[in-house]
Amino acid sequence: MTHCLPVLVQTPAYSALAGPLRYHSAQPLPPGTLVRVPLGRRELLGVVWDRLDEAAEVDPEHIRPLAGVLEGLAPLPASWRQLVRFCADYYQRSPGEVALAALPPSLRSLTPVQIARRLRRQGAPAAAPPPAEPASPPLEPTSDQRQVMAQLAEGDGPFLLFGATGSGKTEVYLRCVERLLARDPQAQALVMVPEINLTPQLQARFVARFGASIVVTLHSGMTPAQRLTSWLAAHQGSARILLGTRMAVLAPLARLRLIVVDEEHDPSYKSQEGARYSARDLAVYRGRLEGAQVLLGSATPSLESWHHSRPAAEGGRYLRLDMPSRIGAAAALPGVRRIDMNHQPRHCLIAPPLLQAIAERVARGEQSMLLLNRRGYAPVLHCGDCGWKSDCPHCSAYRVFHKVDRSLRCHHCGLASAVPRSCPSCGNADIAPVGRGTERLEEHLGEQLANLRRPEGGAVRMARIDADSTRARGALEQQLAQVHAGEVDVLVGTQMVAKGHDFRRITLVAAINPDGALFSSDFRAPERLFALLMQAAGRAGRDAALSRQAEMWVQTFHPQHPLFEALRRYDYPGFAARQLQERAQAGMPPFAFQALLRAEAGTQESAQGFLEAARAVADTGLPHGQQAGITLYPAVPMTLQRIANVERAQILIESASRMALQRFLAAWQPLLHGLHDRPGQRGVRRWVIDVDPLLI
Repeated sequence: MTHCLPVLVQTPAYSALAGPLRYHSAQPLPPGTLVRVPLGRRELLGVVWDRLDEAAEVDPEHIRPLAGVLEGLAPLPASWRQLVRFCADYYQRSPGEVALAALPPSLRSLTPVQIARRLRRQGAPAAAPPPAEPASPPLEPTSDQRQVMAQLAEGDGPFLLFGATGSGKTEVYLRCVERLLARDPQAQALVMVPEINLTPQLQARFVARFGASIVVTLHSGMTPAQRLTSWLAAHQGSARILLGTRMAVLAPLARLRLIVVDEEHDPSYKSQEGARYSARDLAVYRGRLEGAQVLLGSATPSLESWHHSRPAAEGGRYLRLDMPSRIGAAAALPGVRRIDMNHQPRHCLIAPPLLQAIAERVARGEQSMLLLNRRGYAPVLHCGDCGWKSDCPHCSAYRVFHKVDRSLRCHHCGLASAVPRSCPSCGNADIAPVGRGTERLEEHLGEQLANLRRPEGGAVRMARIDADSTRARGALEQQLAQVHAGEVDVLVGTQMVAKGHDFRRITLVAAINPDGALFSSDFRAPERLFALLMQAAGRAGRDAALSRQAEMWVQTFHPQHPLFEALRRYDYPGFAARQLQERAQAGMPPFAFQALLRAEAGTQESAQGFLEAARAVADTGLPHGQQAGITLYPAVPMTLQRIANVERAQILIESASRMALQRFLAAWQPLLHGLHDRPGQRGVRRWVIDVDPLLI
């Protein structure tokens, strides 16, 4: 007797093999079992899916046998499979694409023998060790923290924790996990952060409180072996606390009882490749699916979360918990000073008053942080004679000038070349950088502060933290440790340093040239800028002894802009109310629901031709009822039109009803598959549907 099993493998939604494939097995296997299966000439990892068919005679010529079973691994739980189904359906992907992408890469390549050997080395699941004694006793909770903890104990959530920077949100997360494990030692908690660079200090705090034996991390910066070890610990149950980035939301946790999403507003939670899911939204769904409490935390919540939240007394989709005060004597947030660059020397990079303020901090032994969200030395090189610019031959973008290694680099396709000695177009030797990046800002500061001395007489010590300076393994941790140890007087960085870090001796934070987002075509740009500046301001004055002299400086040509007025008062509710009013008038999210159909081709004409054909097939191939309430806009090039010689275009789909949008997309997608196979559309390399896009 043989058994016919449906098995998911990693195939994209537009593939003819997008659904479960049939294989036969000599023994019945429960759903969720990990297996090895043949597909063509390859052997792939698969997941036994759905319910088993009745035992039946099968024809070996039509249904191939399994290649092996990963014995020793418990089947992936039913709740995990339901989460994958929801993610695939909502984001218009194939279940196999979501399920297999959520597994560690090395698990996909190991044979059953190798995985059995790995499991023997890792050992059996731990028997729920009690939390370790904290290295240092936790501080007495503030009145805000006590009130929030009481509200969390009384309600089911989901909760939105609206807490000022420095109000102690991380301590609330720690106490929530502590209370959970005291109530149920077998329970598991998932704590997510938006970026890899925030995990080391969060892990240090959790390990200090609970011990290293039950805390693991999961993010893309780990080696394949490390990711596999953490994934197995979570799946087997030996890890009670999983810390991770957005990929951790799809980790199999059979006894998940608490989900924390820190900095829930951060766009990094939305994947921009593969299954383009929002980890924040999946966390809320997963909490409801598995009966886990969900806590979203931020000092600047996303406007969608803010719109759907209400104080506990009023009710809402999310229950809002407020922690408006900073901890201890550092209760006052830094004062905000706006520098009107219209009144400063022309072409000035750093205003003289700001330089003076930095010098005063250095003389007192304090630290300053300058935020410029653009890496490199200058965004472009330019020839004043003929107008040549350092554009990328493969992308519709400029190559950025990096002075450290005298290179021009495209930050989109990776093309790098040496800086030419003269203009490639006219031969002019006088080619100059235009604009500024973190390298140029660091160099300029070094020149301006060269004669300044620290209290003990030494020279000013500077550091730059961006994607270039932290490329080597361990470089970020080393540089952050130097800042924490007081070995850096002036820190220059991108948004990497603006959030989540507890720098104790920084008393001045300055934002350099943030005006670009004020007039962006992206309707979310003001929201992102306000969140970035609020988070950056929160890095100053975190030490009670230094909080009185803490300041946030903003260099701007538009000092009276309402965004900066709201920042001066730290009035997020007022800023959010104005933004939501504008979005309601314009019919933008969260008052409408959107999706994008994106196409990539060798030419812009081919990409837009496919999209226009997709619009036409929606009119002719779908019943009128499925198009009710749906607006399809014309095809347009993407903001960054060409990357690596691939032309990109998109169509915006919009509806006032989430349900209507989902029905339309589900009915439209099969027509798109057929359209892609037509002879006239074969120039299209790839198309993808992006539901709830953040970048339009």
